[in-house]
Amino acid sequence: MNLSSTLSFNKNELLIGLLAFIIIAVLTLGSRQIRLTSSDAIIIPEEVNMILDKRIDVSELIFILDSLSVNYQASELEWSTRMLGWRTFQKGNYRLSGEYSYESLLSKLARGIQDPIPVVVLPGITIERFSEIVSSELNFEASEMEQVFEDSVFLERLGFSKEQLFGRMLPETYLVYWTTTPRDLIRRILREFDDLVVDRFSKDVKKQDHTIKEIMTMASIVEWEANMEDEKPIISGLYWNRLNKRMLLQADPTVNYALGERRRLLFEDYQFNHPFNTYRNKGLPPGPITNPSLSTIEATVYPENHDYLYMVANPEGGHIFTRTFEEHQVESEKWRKWLRQQYRIKRQQEAEALNK
Repeated sequence: MNLSSTLSFNKNELLIGLLAFIIIAVLTLGSRQIRLTSSDAIIIPEEVNMILDKRIDVSELIFILDSLSVNYQASELEWSTRMLGWRTFQKGNYRLSGEYSYESLLSKLARGIQDPIPVVVLPGITIERFSEIVSSELNFEASEMEQVFEDSVFLERLGFSKEQLFGRMLPETYLVYWTTTPRDLIRRILREFDDLVVDRFSKDVKKQDHTIKEIMTMASIVEWEANMEDEKPIISGLYWNRLNKRMLLQADPTVNYALGERRRLLFEDYQFNHPFNTYRNKGLPPGPITNPSLSTIEATVYPENHDYLYMVANPEGGHIFTRTFEEHQVESEKWRKWLRQQYRIKRQQEAEALNK
């Protein structure tokens, strides 16, 4: 065999070897990719919320997946984390269901791609109740949220008092991440407030020679006063009438707020010396007493046009509205008579229960 034949033979061997290497590499990479991206590698039979309260490693992840009865292979999961380069997984809330590849699930957890949680803010509540509700869904304690409303630096930066800030905690369902901080949640709600209240009503509020702060304070009183939706614009109109006539507002909810509890008021309660007591102080109180709903805010911006100046509760849960103090006295006596009758019935029922 001459030299040229030898070189040609070696060249062919080299090409065959290189081709074989490429084929093996492609098959290996293809097999690896299939193992990583197979869409049914992990099966979660029922929807679960997987909460990671800290950054975890693969061994902790395997323990959690096993506790959730997830169908997968632990050895394949460990291999996949090495191939993908994921060593730890981010804290957060992850809503999982159906089928996943190792790549899709591990990447979601490693990058911290959380699923938002619905947080419902109710109307007419207190800061304490608000803090309890949101902290039960998110990763902080109620006390942490309460402290934010006492943070003078934070309040000054926003330009609100504690009451003004809480009045803007617009009742709504918010989609937020489990790791959201108390301050970030408040900023999120304030953005919604600006969109749904400030941007919507500012022009009309200005035409009426009011401010958004005044509207929110009045709306908070209407929120606690109105038990029926259709009474909100009537009550709003009544209170605006009193202010326009420079009368004391005399709104029972402001006394309840001053006392720190919602209950039937006694005669001496109306004398309680407090800045929010509108039986003693003229005009609106210094700020909102609660967080009014959007419908209450709208009723406050657009009150019913009438001449009512007084109201008293009725047995149906609503109010009787009157124009003069004399009419009000008549209706108030009817209400007191009904209440006395209810107390007598209650005492009679209690006595009968004891005799049985």
